[in-house]
Amino acid sequence: MHENKQNPLKRALLTPAELSRFERRYRRLKEELLELGWIAQGSVLPQPPRAWRLTRKVKAKTVSIALSERQVPLYKAAIADHRKLEALLHQMRHISDCVLQQSVPGVRKRPREKHPKTALS
Repeated sequence: MHENKQNPLKRALLTPAELSRFERRYRRLKEELLELGWIAQGSVLPQPPRAWRLTRKVKAKTVSIALSERQVPLYKAAIADHRKLEALLHQMRHISDCVLQQSVPGVRKRPREKHPKTALS
């Protein structure tokens, strides 16, 4: 982003080139969203002997579900995709915030009035 030479604390508006870069990055993130498969929250852990458990939070309580050998890879992939989804959303929120805050001028803040401190009675 370019600098505002009058007051470095003021946010400068995005240049057309910067806005274009944000838009391209946002489009790529949306395309990555479309590549995700099923999503699930939780963790898959082995439980001896030859058993697996899915553990996750439901309404602030930990819930544990027994899984078959065939379900394990499906849940592991779904959990990985859920983590990718959260990371993508985090990036999309950040880009959106930058663009929304800096694409048009915002409200100009008034300087705070300084009131003299009074002694407590």
